[in-house]
Amino acid sequence: MDFLEDVDQCLAVLNAGGLIVYPTDTIWGIGCDATNAAAVARIYALKQRAESKSMIVLVGEVKDVLKYTAGVDLRLFDYLKTVSKPTTVVYGGAIGLAPNLLAEDGSVGIRIVNEPFCRHLVKRFRKPLVSTSANISGRPAPGSFEEIAPEVLAGVDYVVKYRREDREKKVPSAVVRWGRDGKVEVLRP
Repeated sequence: MDFLEDVDQCLAVLNAGGLIVYPTDTIWGIGCDATNAAAVARIYALKQRAESKSMIVLVGEVKDVLKYTAGVDLRLFDYLKTVSKPTTVVYGGAIGLAPNLLAEDGSVGIRIVNEPFCRHLVKRFRKPLVSTSANISGRPAPGSFEEIAPEVLAGVDYVVKYRREDREKKVPSAVVRWGRDGKVEVLRP
């Protein structure tokens, strides 16, 4: 794997409460420890984004979702096996995450990642990662590394080298909410 040095650098920064810019299973993101409220606040400040707008969290496995949420309908995980696009699910009853990361109703968007770099990083970190588009709030999300604004790159503690040359345009994940009745509400296709 040609990204292990990047993973080691990211782990050092994340464990110190820092911010990273990294490639996700969708677009390039700004990330931090999702359990560290001070690091989450730094992302809001960098993005010039209101703290009332929650951000997505990345995890490596189903068991991680169950650790950080309460009352999950397990049928949801069968549904996720049927989707082809990376899909973020909004869960109620978030537990153990930075309070300033959650929506006003206590919910949080979580995505189980499959992309090799992200999955490796999350598994080695052993905590969820914030993932929000690497842009200033209100500006377009970068589809590739070259579209990330210089002020975003300058505002973080480490920028991953892996996949910088990838020119394939990426798009944000789908976002859904799983209803109590087992119906899916699509919030972003």
